[in-house]
Amino acid sequence: MAINCTHLSEIEPVTPSADGCEECLQTGDAWVHLRECLKCGHVGCCDSSPNQHATQHFHKTRHPIMQSFEPGEDWRWCYIDNDFV
Repeated sequence: MAINCTHLSEIEPVTPSADGCEECLQTGDAWVHLRECLKCGHVGCCDSSPNQHATQHFHKTRHPIMQSFEPGEDWRWCYIDNDFV
């Protein structure tokens, strides 16, 4: 856990924007793993995916914390602190 993360207060109750990577579904691209933004619910693909839409979403919106959207996983990552929360 990121002890020094000051962004936990930005986590909101969210509804996933899609069942897969929102942008990849629109373009027909594939992804490796999925991540959900805990500020707005955007679902994007991970950095191992060709398009890295979750990270692109962070750079566009500055929403700091995302969570794995994979079944059975519940870890969270803060882009700003570059650490798990």
